[in-house]
Amino acid sequence: MKILEQTLKEIKPSYECVKDRTKARLDSLSKPIGSLGILEDIAIKVSGITGEINNSLDKKNIIIVCADNGVVEEGVSTCPQEVTETVTYNFTKGITGVCVLSKFTGTDLTIVDMGVKNDIHSDKVINKKISYSTKNMTKEPAMTREQAIKAIENGIEIVDDLVSKGCKILGTGEMGIGNTTTSAAVLSVLSGIDVDKVTGKGSGLTEEQLEHKKEVIRKAIEVNKPNKEDIIDVLSKVGGYDIAGLCGAFLGAAKNRVPIVIDGFIASAAALCAQRLNKYCREFMFPSHLSAEPGAVYMMNELNLEPILNLKMRLGEGSGCPLAFNIMEAALYSMKNMVTFEEARICRDDYIDIRK
Repeated sequence: MKILEQTLKEIKPSYECVKDRTKARLDSLSKPIGSLGILEDIAIKVSGITGEINNSLDKKNIIIVCADNGVVEEGVSTCPQEVTETVTYNFTKGITGVCVLSKFTGTDLTIVDMGVKNDIHSDKVINKKISYSTKNMTKEPAMTREQAIKAIENGIEIVDDLVSKGCKILGTGEMGIGNTTTSAAVLSVLSGIDVDKVTGKGSGLTEEQLEHKKEVIRKAIEVNKPNKEDIIDVLSKVGGYDIAGLCGAFLGAAKNRVPIVIDGFIASAAALCAQRLNKYCREFMFPSHLSAEPGAVYMMNELNLEPILNLKMRLGEGSGCPLAFNIMEAALYSMKNMVTFEEARICRDDYIDIRK
């Protein structure tokens, strides 16, 4: 608990004065004011995070938290629970969607076992296992309060380590069969929005299976009665280790003043929990894309953030992060390499002099 408490105390808001200076620089560049649109917003926001006008994101890393969910016993997914373990191993082989896109963009991966049902035997996976899966949240809390806090603190510690090694930007990914169920439950509790509106088909449920999934979420909320004013209570009762671990990653990024990218629905649930724990956290977050899950729009509304992309993706894993990294790097590169109108005039005068 000490790590979490200290982290929450250390998170400070963006440097507004640096954001103003960055905007002034952008407005002076040889282009119509505001003509680079969201690219300019990205550059300004990153400057507010780092305190520097010119920035680069030359060392990128996506944190993928893997964990199983006991609620899978209720038949909320078409995939067997063993898929969590299988895909966790596949991350280490570099063959999944996020792996391929990360290679394309020069991004490193940090793979974490926070609660996979079986032991993972790989030196490419960080062992932060809290227990072998959460409990079935329709019968009891998914985890204890202490376990939820431990998962959050694990996420903070992972970010601390990555930043100490020079990481300039982080992404968030996950793997855990059943985690669209836990994410929808967390969103419904924290937002007050009905389960019907925030619950989607996940990995491909039929309409009948979707209705069953909604009933499972309602039952879990009714059985556990999570207190929406107590984020740890909500996470422990209807969340998952992946959501809690990524919540810690968002908190850690804010504490360390590095930008962090949200990928999809599950990572958004973690981001929402982090934002509710400390209101300044959202100033460090960049949503990569708008997930195809129906609850994604409500998640973005709760966070008051706008996704960079809308590619109808719903893979998870952190697969939207590398794509967002590229756009963010383009924004910062443009900021750093475009000349001002004054500088452009000087260059033109030099050219004319040479011609003479």
